Amino acid sequence: MSMETTDYMGQTSCGDDTRSPLRDFLRTETGSAAVLVAAALVALVWANAAPSAYETFWETHLSVRLGSHGISLDLREWVNSGLMTLFFLVVGLEARREFDMGELRERRRLALPVVAGASGMLVPIAIYLAINSGHGTANGWGAVMSTDTAFALGMLAVVGRHMPPGLRVFLLTITVVDDFLALVVIAVFYSDHIAVPALLVAIAMFAVVVVLRRFRVRRGPLYALLGVVAWVALLKSGVDPVVIGLAMGLITYAYPAGRDDLERATGLFRLFREQPTPELERDVRAGIASAISPNDRLQRMYHPWASYAVVPLFALANAGLHLSGEQLARAFTSPVALGILIGYVVGKPLGIVASTALTSALSRGRIRPPVGWGAVTAGGTLAGVGFTVSLLIATLAFDGTTLEDAKTGILSAVVCSFIVGRLVTGAIGLLPPQIRPRVLFGRAETIVDLSVPVDPDRDHLRGPRHAPVTVVEYGDYECPYCGQAELVVRELLGAFGDEVRYVWRHLPLTDVHTHAQLAAEASGRPPRSRAGTGRCTTCSSVTRAPCASTTCGTTPARSASTSPASPAT
Repeated sequence: MSMETTDYMGQTSCGDDTRSPLRDFLRTETGSAAVLVAAALVALVWANAAPSAYETFWETHLSVRLGSHGISLDLREWVNSGLMTLFFLVVGLEARREFDMGELRERRRLALPVVAGASGMLVPIAIYLAINSGHGTANGWGAVMSTDTAFALGMLAVVGRHMPPGLRVFLLTITVVDDFLALVVIAVFYSDHIAVPALLVAIAMFAVVVVLRRFRVRRGPLYALLGVVAWVALLKSGVDPVVIGLAMGLITYAYPAGRDDLERATGLFRLFREQPTPELERDVRAGIASAISPNDRLQRMYHPWASYAVVPLFALANAGLHLSGEQLARAFTSPVALGILIGYVVGKPLGIVASTALTSALSRGRIRPPVGWGAVTAGGTLAGVGFTVSLLIATLAFDGTTLEDAKTGILSAVVCSFIVGRLVTGAIGLLPPQIRPRVLFGRAETIVDLSVPVDPDRDHLRGPRHAPVTVVEYGDYECPYCGQAELVVRELLGAFGDEVRYVWRHLPLTDVHTHAQLAAEASGRPPRSRAGTGRCTTCSSVTRAPCASTTCGTTPARSASTSPASPAT
């Protein structure tokens, strides 16, 4: 059985560097963490070197007017309420993609990240409220909720190099749930007095977007215009307008490219090669774009901007903190700073690990984390870094010296979470080699997808179309190992019957086997046979229907492939 692939030069290669949208997302988030740290450090240096210049710059007003109507916000508000809408759009797009095509498409897997994400917010809130009870600062409880995705994944790349890959996905899923719930909190608890007419306008614009999505209208400028109108209406209504970004991301479907769409795009490209005209070039671009889901296209377009521009600008505008001995002494005795620091460093990992263990125990092991408990603990400690959304809520809840105390607590939590995460991963690295894999990987099952989904109308199938298990063999008629696998395949199908669906796909290795390509092409046109005869789909005997074999009795296919290992064509 051959699993090699043939590259465009005609030589057989043993593997390639596969990429996926999720891996691209994680790579971008991890890489942007360095830019985010640099922006935060620049903000701290700027705020301490020239504090008045820092505040004066970000308090500069910028107005946009159309006739007698317009919007006037300072630069910090444009970043926090304007550019951060793009950030939450990307969060919504990734959440939707995970729900449609990722780990969460199996709905039972949704329970664990929802419970872990919610518990990882509730426990820190309880700690913050306990510390701030009676101090008049309890309204800042939202600042201790959300994990910063870029910081968490960036720190994981630094301290968790030997962690299982599933930990990144698990941590990302929790942070997506985290961001979604945090945005709901912002909309409900940290919005100003609600102006109902403006809110109704925003809801109407969003309803139009939903209808256009339903009819698969692909007009980017139209969606951008409706989104801007909804954003302005939310701003006028008193609801934080970043909500519209998450909402539009969540309704943007993700799906794999269909084979018919890909073949249509291939045909257009061939026409363009024969006649390279501007009209065909436009048709090729439109055909390729139509084969890719809007979710994938928008993520590829906006995710780098959100990670490398929007979030660093947000850090530059909000992380500026004038540091002095007096300020630090006041902050670390302030219930606000202590509540945020202890809530993140202690409450986050406690909430995530405890809720994950409780969910697994109550489900009797049916719901388990995708990694081992050591990796879950490491992920919980790294989830204790809150920056972007935490600073956003702090600016909504506090001002003056209380806001400075909150910023001190948030920045301190970033440093402490990094240290604790490094200690946990270091302790796991010291475990004996016999125990370490079980602690890191656990016993959870992962979802495995075929890079090319099975198409019953095109693939060579044997067995029920809806069998719970699918075995795909990529074979070459001249490959001796494919011939050796025939007996194993036959035993497998005989032993499991209707539980297995077997798929044969041709993979002729033309640089190794001279006649493999011709044999594969010949098998595509079944040889002529007597009327009423064919090869039985179970025992492979050539006979009239029904099968004459005493051990089979199934109905034969009408024709057969020339390979004994391949199913009926």
